[in-house]
Amino acid sequence: MSPAELKRAAAARAVGLVEDGMRLGLGTGSTAALFVELLGERVRAGLSVVGVPTSEATRVAAEAAGIPLTTLDAAPDLDLTIDGADEIDPQLRLIKGGGGALLREKIVAAASRRMVVIVDGAKRVETLGRFPLPIEVVPFGLVATTLAVAAALRSTGCAGPLAVRKGADGAPFVTDGGHFILDAGLSRIPDPEALGRALVAVPGVVEHGLFLGLATGAIVAEAADGQPRIVTLGAA
Repeated sequence: MSPAELKRAAAARAVGLVEDGMRLGLGTGSTAALFVELLGERVRAGLSVVGVPTSEATRVAAEAAGIPLTTLDAAPDLDLTIDGADEIDPQLRLIKGGGGALLREKIVAAASRRMVVIVDGAKRVETLGRFPLPIEVVPFGLVATTLAVAAALRSTGCAGPLAVRKGADGAPFVTDGGHFILDAGLSRIPDPEALGRALVAVPGVVEHGLFLGLATGAIVAEAADGQPRIVTLGAA
């Protein structure tokens, strides 16, 4: 099966978790976009929910799907967030931010009673780090911040190149919050919690893509004899 088919299978299972009257966090990325699409079908069939999008791209998609939206200020206590991930380990620790929305994604996840991650089986890893770790930084003092981030990586046993993410035009990618992203190619992260603490201590770092203690469950779609097999982790 193709990754797109597996992602759709995971998204379809997640839509089944949504109950009438829920306040939902709507994630960002290719798998979350499929969830938004399928949720829109249920909304048009009569399901009553309200969503908080984690990016401008998700807001546009949700509006097109007919999903009523609100803000986190108006609904600061969410029932459920459904989002994708770039990596997930057996402890439900995540790397997120490949789509550039990690700051808003983390704020929304932290405001939710439950966060269920939807992924295809390729995203499961024993040790985080194969996917480059996104680190959101303010543009001011970028060189100094990059040097401090590199030192924080070394202090926690991580090593690898740091690069400013570029957009399609070759200029630095700018997040919805007006920040830049440093992508750290680390290969493996031996102690995600220690690295998370070291990164947030760096002036200029807004947020990092390690989501620790936020996911309550995961829905993983894997290929089995040409059909999707759903594996649930945690409270999914």
